[in-house]
Amino acid sequence: MILITGASGLVGGELRRALTAAQMPLRLAGRGAVSPEPPAQAVPVGDIGPCTDWRRALAGVSLVVHLAARVHRMGEAEGPETLARYREVNTLGACRLASEAAAAGVRRFVFLSSIKAGEDNDPYSLSKREAEQGLAAIAAESGMELVIIRPPLVYGPGVKANFLRLLRLVDRGVPLPLASLRNARSLIFVGNLVDFIICCLTHPAAAGQTFSVSDDHDLSTPELIRNLAQALEKPARLWPCPPALLRLLGAVSGRSREIDRLCGSLTVDNTLARAALAWRPPFTVEQGLRQTVDWYRQGGDRGQPGVFRQSVTGVDHLPQG
Repeated sequence: MILITGASGLVGGELRRALTAAQMPLRLAGRGAVSPEPPAQAVPVGDIGPCTDWRRALAGVSLVVHLAARVHRMGEAEGPETLARYREVNTLGACRLASEAAAAGVRRFVFLSSIKAGEDNDPYSLSKREAEQGLAAIAAESGMELVIIRPPLVYGPGVKANFLRLLRLVDRGVPLPLASLRNARSLIFVGNLVDFIICCLTHPAAAGQTFSVSDDHDLSTPELIRNLAQALEKPARLWPCPPALLRLLGAVSGRSREIDRLCGSLTVDNTLARAALAWRPPFTVEQGLRQTVDWYRQGGDRGQPGVFRQSVTGVDHLPQG
């Protein structure tokens, strides 16, 4: 039995659909009532935090995939109270689940962290890094196998936030002052991430590892916009503006963090995943962006669920009980 938290999110929804299609025994833990597709079960656990009771959700479970988290919210003020709210869910909540999972005899615990966990520049990043440290201590003491996955920006059908905003701007033909950027950013298509999570559930070499994974093809911000425009069959309306001026405008407007994401570089190396697990992304960047755009053009940004079309690999290696 596999327990998934956060099954209603972008990654969780696709993981649930992939495992359900393979007739894997699933249990979904959520804040309230959930109506999963058979054969999946649902168990409400309330709010995730240091006092969550996971016993019912963990009964008979051998594998846990912990995806649920408090994510960064645009415009949210930073301070001690904000950090405490992130720690409540992301750090203390994750450690509570891991402690109860170890006590219940769970064999492997897969934790979806963030590439930002290597930094401490905002409450979200810090809470994820502290969660990794706490989970490692629990695993070392209990013997439960721990796998940590650090993805960069995840996109695909059902994507929200900044990626969806950028997609809408390109679709509407809004001129963007980003032609002069020469950055490099790693992304990961949700289908690739789900495939990697499934690989990490049972591969013997995954135990005890921390993996950073991506599509294995970095893009600059202008390249990303051109790829989106091509998939939308629209022109990419880019015009040059010095990056220093963009950063200054971001500081003046109070949008420095958003501008930094557009201008900065953040690359991920798949070497460990390739060497230890012989893993390769099953989807190219072009395929991932095309499926994201297809979802968007079919009204996905107005509430339609995201579903990627091509089956992920690896489910045949999962236990059936």
